[in-house]
Amino acid sequence: MNIRTAVLSLAAVCAFGLQPAAAEEQPLSVNIKRLSLDTALKLAEAALEQCRKEGVQVAVTVVDRGGHPQVVLRDVLAMDVTLDISQRKAYTAMSMNMPTSELEDRLNAGNALGVYDRLFLLAGGLPITAGGTIYGGVGVSGSPSAKTDAKCARAGLDAISADLEMQGL
Repeated sequence: MNIRTAVLSLAAVCAFGLQPAAAEEQPLSVNIKRLSLDTALKLAEAALEQCRKEGVQVAVTVVDRGGHPQVVLRDVLAMDVTLDISQRKAYTAMSMNMPTSELEDRLNAGNALGVYDRLFLLAGGLPITAGGTIYGGVGVSGSPSAKTDAKCARAGLDAISADLEMQGL
């Protein structure tokens, strides 16, 4: 950069408040919304209760935006494997920001997502979103039908969705 260009750039900054593109500063931190423990527990309990009404005992996992378990509930007779599967469904729904039921066809198509270790591409996982923000995911496992798992996960989301939407107003 020659002297003339430098002087013109400085004049533009002073006169118009313009800043060079390289000088744009990134924030030092970002705010990430998270579910409170009480809200995550309310979601998990509502999902578990819906599955009990369906006559099945399951595991329910709520993960935060980072994919870490926040609440894990396993009914008395739910198999141990349901813990891992419910966590994977919740993680998958959060990571892809879509219901895991919408990913099932990718498993059958031989898509590479089907072999990723932490993903689980069967119904029963839903993202937790409100006001354009993703809070995490919920996963349910243990019923004979993945559709029933998804119904229970939906009941959990329904138990908190109005509260989450109202908080953004």
